[in-house]
Amino acid sequence: MNPKLLIVDDDEEIRTQMRWALAKDYQISLAEDRNSALATFRAEQPSVVLLDLGLPPHPGTPEEGLATLSELLTQDRLVKVVIISGQGEKENALRAIGSGAYDFLSKPVDMEELKFLLKRCFQFVQLEKEYAQMQQLVHGDSFEGMLGASSQMRPIFEAIRKVSTTGAPVLILGESGTGKEMAARAIHQRSERKNGPFIAINCSAIPETLLESELFGHEKGAFTGAHVQRKGRIESASEGTLFLDEIGEIPLPLQVKLLRFLQEQCIERVGGRQEIRINTRVVAATNADLKKNMAAGTFREDLFYRLAVVQMVLPPLRDRDSDVRLLAQFFLNRFAAQENKPNLSFDQDAIRTLNKHSWPGNVRELENCIRRAVIMAEGRRVTAKDLELNAAGPGPNFVTLKEAREAVERQMVQQALKKHGGKIAPAAVELGLSRPTIYELMDKLGINRE
Repeated sequence: MNPKLLIVDDDEEIRTQMRWALAKDYQISLAEDRNSALATFRAEQPSVVLLDLGLPPHPGTPEEGLATLSELLTQDRLVKVVIISGQGEKENALRAIGSGAYDFLSKPVDMEELKFLLKRCFQFVQLEKEYAQMQQLVHGDSFEGMLGASSQMRPIFEAIRKVSTTGAPVLILGESGTGKEMAARAIHQRSERKNGPFIAINCSAIPETLLESELFGHEKGAFTGAHVQRKGRIESASEGTLFLDEIGEIPLPLQVKLLRFLQEQCIERVGGRQEIRINTRVVAATNADLKKNMAAGTFREDLFYRLAVVQMVLPPLRDRDSDVRLLAQFFLNRFAAQENKPNLSFDQDAIRTLNKHSWPGNVRELENCIRRAVIMAEGRRVTAKDLELNAAGPGPNFVTLKEAREAVERQMVQQALKKHGGKIAPAAVELGLSRPTIYELMDKLGINRE
């Protein structure tokens, strides 16, 4: 079914010409003054309106048209109103833009230009409707602030609903930047522990010599510099949720102590002998292949099965259908408000660029990209140039050197495989790798061998 378009003009001949020219692509409604325009708008609810500023009873001034514009936007803030103005009314048309109109065209209207502008209007309307629907879902009870409306994310939201009602440990798997901590927080917020603390620790960010004390705490005098007794993160998470990010980076000796805690729900601080009972829910996450680590002897099998009572795999952004556009719009609105740039939007080239990019850094890369683009944007549109996305590499969107390195590796492997039709041997030769090495690299980077 064609989208709905309302044409408001006091000149019957102009209304007839526009209806004849546009009827093939749109459901046309006509109005000749403010009252009929508002009545038709309420009845038909069109997404786009073509509005003449000179309306009766005062067609020689823009006041009726501006008043109509104001009331249309009051009824539906997402409606796109295009002003049709006479050559001498450009100043008034610009007033209308400042009042919320989407764009303006001068009379006599060039039909090809009008058709192009209408096509763009309806594309933005569709984007904003999808975003509004996503926001309704996100801010409802279902997903606890996680962003996504694609079919790939629905099983994740369903899994969160189910596991949050239990106390079972959860292992969240996924590439860097896919939102593993967000998923852990969603589980916490939907659980009966939501009024307790959510304590997160990145196991790869703390030196091995300090990690035990950070997790389990220490007694006064336990080691040089331990001047006071200190609770660890596990103890601080009592009655709440403990999130162990990058769990694959925990050294083997500490894995034994963590396993004992998971089995007995008791800890001893470093330098202490008193057992302390802890009631906390454990959620762990990693972007590493723990089964491969178990085979290599760097991760304990019994700890894996204790942590992975429930496993949840977050999809990379490149596999999430239309979520790129929705997430990009969400970040645009947030950062535009922070930078005091209201009404900022993407132009069509920017949207195409966003959809074409592979997003090796996932949602985190997209967020950083949009934040930078908002800062760099001039005027009311974010352009493809503002996004600074190109095929040369991951650029400055990554938080760590490890993420940037993995992004480059993933991009090169994928390009070589695509060039050689998915055949491993010639791709390995091109990359200067052996077949076992490229298989290992593909597993590490989450690239499907098929």
